[in-house]
Amino acid sequence: MKKKNSKKQVPPKKNTKGRGPVRFSTKERRSKSVVEEEGVVSLTRDGVGFVAVEGQEDDIFVRPNHLRGALNGDRVRVAVSKKKSGARREGEVVRIIERSPKPHIGVLAVRGRQVWAIVESPRMPYDIRIPLEDGQELPTIGGIKAENGTKVAVLVVDWPRKSAEPLGKIVDVLGAPGENNTEMHAILAEYGLPYRFEPEVENAADKISEKITKAEIARRRDYRKITTFTIDPSDAKDFDDALSFMRLDNGHYEVGVHIADVSHYVKPGDIVDKEAYARATSVYLVDRTIPMLPEKLSNKLCSLRPGEDKLCFSAVFEMDDKANVVESWFGRTIINSDYRFDYAQAQQIIETGEGPLSEEIKILWSLASILRKKRFDKGAINFERPEMKVEIDEAGHPVNVYQKISKESNFLIEEFMLLANRSVAEFVAKKCGYKDPTFVYRIHEAPNAEKLGNLRSFAGNFGFKMGSTETVKMATKSLNTLLKDVKGSAAENAIEMLALRAMARACYSTDNVGHYGLAFPFYTHFTSPIRRYPDMMVHRLLTQYLEAFYAGKKLDKMPEKGLYQTWCDWSSAREQIAADAERASIKYKLTEFMQDKIGQEFDGTVSGLTEWGMYVEIEPTKVEGMVALRSISEDYFTFDEEKYRITGKTTGRVFTLGDKVRVRVLRASMEQKQIDYELILNDIA
Repeated sequence: MKKKNSKKQVPPKKNTKGRGPVRFSTKERRSKSVVEEEGVVSLTRDGVGFVAVEGQEDDIFVRPNHLRGALNGDRVRVAVSKKKSGARREGEVVRIIERSPKPHIGVLAVRGRQVWAIVESPRMPYDIRIPLEDGQELPTIGGIKAENGTKVAVLVVDWPRKSAEPLGKIVDVLGAPGENNTEMHAILAEYGLPYRFEPEVENAADKISEKITKAEIARRRDYRKITTFTIDPSDAKDFDDALSFMRLDNGHYEVGVHIADVSHYVKPGDIVDKEAYARATSVYLVDRTIPMLPEKLSNKLCSLRPGEDKLCFSAVFEMDDKANVVESWFGRTIINSDYRFDYAQAQQIIETGEGPLSEEIKILWSLASILRKKRFDKGAINFERPEMKVEIDEAGHPVNVYQKISKESNFLIEEFMLLANRSVAEFVAKKCGYKDPTFVYRIHEAPNAEKLGNLRSFAGNFGFKMGSTETVKMATKSLNTLLKDVKGSAAENAIEMLALRAMARACYSTDNVGHYGLAFPFYTHFTSPIRRYPDMMVHRLLTQYLEAFYAGKKLDKMPEKGLYQTWCDWSSAREQIAADAERASIKYKLTEFMQDKIGQEFDGTVSGLTEWGMYVEIEPTKVEGMVALRSISEDYFTFDEEKYRITGKTTGRVFTLGDKVRVRVLRASMEQKQIDYELILNDIA
């Protein structure tokens, strides 16, 4: 039996859950009442499975004894009984097509020659046995030896029918549980993300020449004497974008968006490029950055540090004082940044009008403000959810939690990056002379009608009306009106979250459908090649089109669209994995932050409701935890999904979004990254 939250590690007892008989016979599976689908399994802590089929909204429910050994993340073939009206689709696994490539994280329990990994994830209800052949020892990986009590990453390789548990092999040894490095490496390992570069990649990067030749300078526009600066977070090490500013004789302004010319140094197919493609993105955990490129490139050679000549790929705009783009140019440049601002410094200049380059920043902020207003006037969706930040000490321990709110200095940079991205995409799509050029777009499709209908019903529970969504334009207007109306209300967070879930997920594609959220008909990612591989693809494609365009020629052969679509799909998938890992690191640090607060009481606000519990954000940190309904002993509470509230059966007491409550911290499970609160009924306002 799996031992959860147990300090004493013991070998698991036999557990045959999930190895039950096939429910449908072959004859039944071939009948019209049963169909087969292919999808990916998601397990709950109780061993129940849900199979997600691509392109289908509803998952397929699979009972534990019909999983046939399938585990979380496995791709399976499932036999499904045809859904009756209003009934949930249910099925059974008939074949495991492919085991999940993601390892499971656990702590080794060693009893002589018997070894198990006691798995932590709530999505893995079984522990994994590590078989050792005669004379075989536990491995040493990364200088750390696997032994009793060590945290490891384990890949399931088999689950024989006669075995009580799945069999696996150790693919990484992470260290002692609870240590900051161990836990961060565990998150990276769980999501299949690297936490170091192989020596051959580092060596290849180190050999890239830093010398900028006169011949290279001659091929570029020289911006070294034009006022140029960067604005980045205070702790940033890689500066991949800069702005230049110059007044023109005709009264207009020239604004340059200068992006590190990574593709000048990283060539297609070389060892650094292959590693960058495999990673596809930098990953930002609470305490560290896992870069896409080795440090020689990301923090030195391609970082636009002040006072250094740097090679860039630039989008340069002539703009009038109404922020209209009169003329644009794209091409390679060389710059020398005059100043490095962090966001707080730039914000102070905007607010006070005093400081270095104050006149330039004031004008650029004025132009950015106009660009921002135009964007929202055209239908951009106005999501402004504050970002949760965890402040850590030198040892990686959380010392504070606060909400980071974007201000004018953030918007200044954002608007010019958006301008560059959409202008590059529009140039390739409309102006470089090809009917359907191969290109990498950043797309965001409009939300579907069903999800918008759910949002309308949900908002209606709290007295908010949502306008028509019959057309894309009407839906955009209705969404923005709703988001404006709910500002400051008790339901604001929940309605904003449901509105976000109604949105399609932005991704990369060679087929342009526009960017719904930004209200841009053409959009790409051009501005961050240090940390995003699609931006490198855009730079390489743009180079080909520009060379032909400026030479007055056509490309001999269009880049292969199918190949670029494959790369787009890979990049989109890796982006999602990185985002999941980032969220996992935040959840871990928030849980760690609450460790010494167990038993303490806090005022809080109900932030979410489900059939199993009430989510509460406590003051002043906004750390969210759950009050399990079954833990409220004073009454029996049930969830009313239609009215979105929970009600006590005996007392009739009702809780809904935004209600003020008093809670006590019950537990903070580091293993589960889960915080549980206890409701203090007598202290409810």
